[in-house]
Amino acid sequence: MKFQFKPCKMEDINLLMQEYINTLSSPFDSFLDDHIVASEFYLITDTIDSIGYCAIYEGKLLTQFYISFKYLKYGQDIFKSILKEFTIESAFVTTSDELLLSLALDQSEIVKKQAYFFQDNKEVDTSVKLYKNGDFRIANKEDISEIKKVSGDFFDKLEEQVDNNQIFIFTEDNILLGAGIIEKGRVLKGFTSIGMYTNELYRRKGIGRTIIFNLKKWCYENNQIPICGCWYYNENSKMTLESVGFVTKTRLLSIEFTDDARE
Repeated sequence: MKFQFKPCKMEDINLLMQEYINTLSSPFDSFLDDHIVASEFYLITDTIDSIGYCAIYEGKLLTQFYISFKYLKYGQDIFKSILKEFTIESAFVTTSDELLLSLALDQSEIVKKQAYFFQDNKEVDTSVKLYKNGDFRIANKEDISEIKKVSGDFFDKLEEQVDNNQIFIFTEDNILLGAGIIEKGRVLKGFTSIGMYTNELYRRKGIGRTIIFNLKKWCYENNQIPICGCWYYNENSKMTLESVGFVTKTRLLSIEFTDDARE
């Protein structure tokens, strides 16, 4: 059977993407979401029917691969063709995506651990100690300079994010203790990624935990499901997220492909 890869837009593959989402065993956060949305999409066809799609970020990173269930027997061949035709160097693979994980591991043993993805366990832990004082609110334009001063380039699109009411600040006596962010999922609708940055001068006081606690509360009040993630080797962030009820069973992997995999 002959397969073709036709450039398309993300909105052109809504039905296939919904099929893909339904196969996931757990959600992924805004880090992967951002890479997917910024990717080039290709519809996979057998010259007649649309059977799947793939997405490639900056011409070399595979961020999505999906084919419908009845075509799975062609999965390995199609995947190899994509690696070869687009000269794919690596793939971001969430462990909740069984198909892409399996196919990528078929072609490579070079696996790097990229991130943890978290979900809320929805249990109230009364032993969690929050910062007792401080004010938590949505940031405005007047806060931007102070946020940059404290957090550097942590928020990569700060002006835009403030305009979109995505940034929150936590202050006490006009001191910026930290800031938080919400990012609604564009691939996974209804899920909102949350994250925070704590002023280095005020760490280990429960401020980061308190910001995450308030962001999680905001999500539920606005009919969103809070999720989050952190770099795999950031143990402090992992501990902070877990202290506010987030748990992780999902990893983001970076799987690299050699020339042999593309032959």
